Amino acid sequence: MKRYLDGLILTDLHRKMVIVTGPRQVGKTTLSKQLLPAFERAQYLNWDVSDDRSVLTRQSWRSDAQLLVFDEIHKMALWKNWLKGVFDGRANNQAILVTGSARMETFRYAGDSMAGRFFAYRLHPFSVKEWCDASGTAPKDALNHLIERGGFPEACLAQNKNDADRWRTLYLDRMVRDDILEFSRVREVNTMRVLVELLRDRVGSPLSLASLARDLGSSAKTVSSYLEILQALFIVFTVRPWHHNIARGLLQTPKVYFYDTGLVRGNHGVKLENASAAMLLKHVQFLYDSQGRETKLHYVRTKDGAAVDFAISEDQRLTHLIECKATDSTPHAALKRFAKEHPDAIAVQMVGDLRQPQTRDGIEIIDAATWLAGLAA
Repeated sequence: MKRYLDGLILTDLHRKMVIVTGPRQVGKTTLSKQLLPAFERAQYLNWDVSDDRSVLTRQSWRSDAQLLVFDEIHKMALWKNWLKGVFDGRANNQAILVTGSARMETFRYAGDSMAGRFFAYRLHPFSVKEWCDASGTAPKDALNHLIERGGFPEACLAQNKNDADRWRTLYLDRMVRDDILEFSRVREVNTMRVLVELLRDRVGSPLSLASLARDLGSSAKTVSSYLEILQALFIVFTVRPWHHNIARGLLQTPKVYFYDTGLVRGNHGVKLENASAAMLLKHVQFLYDSQGRETKLHYVRTKDGAAVDFAISEDQRLTHLIECKATDSTPHAALKRFAKEHPDAIAVQMVGDLRQPQTRDGIEIIDAATWLAGLAA
């Protein structure tokens, strides 16, 4: 199935090396293999395959390859220096595509040694827009499907929910067993597993590290480091508060969401919020990766209790205020407040089950699926 980044990556491969990161099993390998036929001579090499590893170590791939795909090379010792050398010494007009997860994301911050040599993309699970484009499904049906199954390809394409749930259980077990162990000591893995379970019940709420630390019998500093590992592994992501031109007493605690909405425990409203957060993150990161726009995802919450689920900024300017509701079409009080304080920002209340869209008090009250289908990716 064609993914939303295929065309952009194919274009960029003719100009620079392309790095694609993202969660395990989000479709990076499939995407890269779908691009191979676009080149007369292409070669795919995966570090996890012993024969391929030998070729990579010796750099003995075919010299006339027009495209080289390197998968999971972040598992190679000193891979950044290795890749820099390969890129600088490549044949004329030879394209290089690199895919990976976890530690590969640090490639964005590799420093001057790789400056100007690559474009980077982050591949996300299916969104309402992408699922509608790929399957021809109506936005409402697409959103319900993604809330039930999550947006990871294997679960999303499974024949039934039972198969999707079986995939998810094995996926999480493998992530804990293999990827978390890569970052942590063996004795920490069980604690990390418990942390994941605790976070599944805390989606969408400001996260108290002190509370989590008490539940885990650890320090807040340790929990913070564990949370960073879970983010590096693309299991969860955090959304931090907007902090420009808002009341001084701003709460700085992040909210946490899962890349896989299927992991979320809670009612339909909580799952809708997580799905929306994941799609909004995909939207802002797509704009950054493909167009260089300085877009970021936040939320708004002040000490007096006023809160709006999400906010989007560009160039440190608030562009959108977004509240997510399962059924309530009454304009949200805090959204009205912040919409007045930031008249240049588009204020949206997206509702999962809405009879009629309308505009009230400067707020666009719109069907959630319809609005999400209009995002950039």
